Amino acid sequence: MADSSFDIVSKVDKQEVSNALNQAAKEISTRYDFKNVDARLEWSGETIVMEANAAERCLAVLDVFQTKLVKRGVSLKSIELSNDGEPKLTGKIHRLEGTLKEGLSQENAKKINKIIRDEAPKSVKSRIEGDELRVSSKSRDDLQEVQRLLKAADLDVALQFTNYR
Repeated sequence: MADSSFDIVSKVDKQEVSNALNQAAKEISTRYDFKNVDARLEWSGETIVMEANAAERCLAVLDVFQTKLVKRGVSLKSIELSNDGEPKLTGKIHRLEGTLKEGLSQENAKKINKIIRDEAPKSVKSRIEGDELRVSSKSRDDLQEVQRLLKAADLDVALQFTNYR
């Protein structure tokens, strides 16, 4: 019997992020509590920029954006905020920037690999291939156990399981 396998990746659907950003920007432009605070949410190259004339309004823009991301099925772990999520004052405007995290870093891949080695059934093998991790085993039940294990683990990266064969 051939080995079954799947890949562990960390990818973000940029179209879903863009849709969430557009929905949030539309809501911000029409909501009463954002009137006269110069609140903006937009793309700036590969960076998402949130601006307002007060720090708490800037965080409120972030909250609206995060709500839209969750509704569209995008993990909040895939957005990395600058300054640990604190708005930075630039002139009269408070500014917060976020970037999309894609791909597994070597550090995270090693951490996931260690979890699989230590806690998964012994028949499971895993190896790092670039920015993804290939997990294989003769038993599909063991692979499903690995998926349950990784979903329960507290990792700082959003994981997807692809190429299940």
